Amino acid sequence: MLQYLVLLGAVVQLVGIAAYLKETLQGKTKPNKVTWLMWSIAPLIAGVAALADGAGWAALPTIISGSSAALVLLASFTNRQAYWRLETFDYLCGLCSILALILWYATREPIVAITFAILSDAFATAPTVLKAWTHPKSETPLAYTTGLFNALTSFSAIRTPSISSIAFPLYWAATNCCIILILYRSKNGRSK
Repeated sequence: MLQYLVLLGAVVQLVGIAAYLKETLQGKTKPNKVTWLMWSIAPLIAGVAALADGAGWAALPTIISGSSAALVLLASFTNRQAYWRLETFDYLCGLCSILALILWYATREPIVAITFAILSDAFATAPTVLKAWTHPKSETPLAYTTGLFNALTSFSAIRTPSISSIAFPLYWAATNCCIILILYRSKNGRSK
């Protein structure tokens, strides 16, 4: 019965993404397009690989994460005020992220795929972590809070713990915690 918590997690994340989308469309939130592009690709690959390896319902939060990121990416093109200037660091991280996906494709093993999806996602996350640190008002914390909740619900659906079922959700929960803590630190006046 606990595995159905992933459905609640998916709904909660969609609420957070709706807030992020709204603020993106209003130009208040400025998504990093490299991050959100790769955040759509890597989780979808990890989710499909986890499904292929028998993860079942535990893969749903990861797939919802990738689908939600694709929506944010599309929304980032609709309002010029939602523009975030990409720099060399962003492109380098995107390139490393793509390289990790190519390496996954070359191996075609579920565990290796998930490992490279995590590496890809980590490279994609770096520009947004830096942006959250230096420009916290360009982000919407609710999306990361609901993303954390969604990631944590993955664990309720795991029947037999395995690397394929816990690796990406564990990484994803840690990433959301990191961004939330950075934004919380900034909100409390301890940043520029």
